[in-house]
Amino acid sequence: MTERRYNETEVAEIFERASQALPAGAPFSSATDGMTLTQLQEIGAEVGLSAGAIALAATAVDQPAPVAQRRFLGLPLSAARTVQLHRALTDIEWERLVAELRETFNAPGKLTSHGSLRQWTNGNLQVLLEPTPTGQRIRMQTVKADAPGLMIGGLIMSGAATAMLVAASVSGALGDKGMLAAAGVLGVVGITAFATTASKLAGWSRTRQQQFDAIAARVSQTTKSLPPGSEKL
Repeated sequence: MTERRYNETEVAEIFERASQALPAGAPFSSATDGMTLTQLQEIGAEVGLSAGAIALAATAVDQPAPVAQRRFLGLPLSAARTVQLHRALTDIEWERLVAELRETFNAPGKLTSHGSLRQWTNGNLQVLLEPTPTGQRIRMQTVKADAPGLMIGGLIMSGAATAMLVAASVSGALGDKGMLAAAGVLGVVGITAFATTASKLAGWSRTRQQQFDAIAARVSQTTKSLPPGSEKL
């Protein structure tokens, strides 16, 4: 397998990430074919940067930019994670990943494929295995699509209850116990719907993100080694 080469811009970013300040006088290659990770680690050693720090920074450079999190009234509505694989997954490794997804999210999901694109979905939860110019990546994403509707509905009911009380006050009907009871029930239901949904969003988003991160870490680690059976070739 041809070793990944980094251009001058990527080299600068890697050293900046590894040291948080680009080493003064750090040598760079002007060759058009770039530099390998091994070469970067040799240069890093000369300026006091560990091989592990260089490798971690190089991995970060290879990763796509993080997906902006969707929010509603400041609360998280989505979770996402993308991981660039070190090599393509075999059919068996993809099947193992699907089994892990089903166990993690307690859902059978639905499998689809279009050419080299593979996908596992369960409602708004999507996990895609996609081809890239340098290999493959896994993109995981989900959104709590029903949350805005529930929260807006709760606000509408609370607003309607408030309007009923204002109207009763203006018309001098505050003595109408039936109307007051109806407004009270409507207000309580609305506030409860809003508060319950809002309180669950942060925990839901955090849990999904942790699940995505754990899956991404395991698959990334798996693809650092050769595919099963290849060592026999």
